[in-house]
Formats: sequence, C-alpha cells, structure tokens
Amino acid sequence: MAVKIKTKHGLIDVTNGVIATVVGSAATANYGVVGMASKNAIRDGVNEILNRANYKRGVVVKSVDNRITVDVYIIVGYGLKISEVSRNVQDSVKYNLEQQLGIQTKSVNVIVQGVKVLDE
Repeated sequence: MAVKIKTKHGLIDVTNGVIATVVGSAATANYGVVGMASKNAIRDGVNEILNRANYKRGVVVKSVDNRITVDVYIIVGYGLKISEVSRNVQDSVKYNLEQQLGIQTKSVNVIVQGVKVLDE
C-alpha cells in the first residue's frame, strides 16, 4: 500500500518502503535509540537490531485520507528515560515525514521492544 499525494502537476505515490526508510533514519538519529527492532520480535529474534536495509520490518504504516499512522519499534539504551526518548522519536519522525515527503501524520506510536546496555 502506498500513500498517494495529489499535486497540481499530477499524482505522487510514496511506497511504504520509502516511508519506513525515512522513519527509521529519523528514529535512530535520536540520542538513546540503540536501533530499530522488528515488529515480530519472537519470530525474528528479540535482540536483533535492524540495519538500514531492514527498517521496513520495524515500521508499520497505515494510511487514511493522505494522513498516516506510523508504528515505530525501537530498542532504547539502558539507564535512559524511556518516555523522553520516545517523545523525541515521535517529534523527529513527524517532522521528517512532513519535511522530506510532505506527508501529514495522524499519529506516531513508539513501541519499545527492548532495552540494551550501551557499550562504553
């Protein structure tokens, strides 16, 4: 399923893979986010951190009337305030989707799949 954006010049289709890449990059750029996690943690491995090529496995996109709802699955560093890291991820994802793709978000849901001790 793709998001369709109408412009005066025509129609633009943005696939979920592109949205997942933008969302994953925005989420992992935040301090405290160790990486993206799979939405199917039991099947794919609970402790597996996704690389850039697999960000779509950690993002769920639902589209209604050119507004999307995004579920982002992340792993947070141990000892950090999870609510603050999650709020920063929400703000960053929403901003990047609107600035880079011109897509309005209805909501950004952050699901913390795990906590990892950061190596020093």
